[in-house]
Amino acid sequence: MNLYWVVLLLAVIVEIAWAMSLKWIQINPGVLSIGSSLVLTGLNMLMLSYAMRGIPVGTAYAIWTGLGAVGITLLGIVFFKDPANASRLAFMALIVVGVIGLKLTSAPA
Repeated sequence: MNLYWVVLLLAVIVEIAWAMSLKWIQINPGVLSIGSSLVLTGLNMLMLSYAMRGIPVGTAYAIWTGLGAVGITLLGIVFFKDPANASRLAFMALIVVGVIGLKLTSAPA
């Protein structure tokens, strides 16, 4: 796995942290929560932009949004008691299958 893919996976983690920071703003509004969200936004965009130097734009964006959505949905289930029924889990699995397919069929940008 080359550096672009590593940075993309790190960007996914930052994306999930950013989405969680939006929830934190709702629970605990203030300068720290808003500031951390802004920092995560900037870092997220820089990392995604860098990853797109070596990964096709559509592939990078689809993986970033797909894994970010799955990650935040799982954290919502764990921390906020969001629904965890079979159909939601199955559709998240389909996203993961799509991400794997994009990775396997992706040529360098």
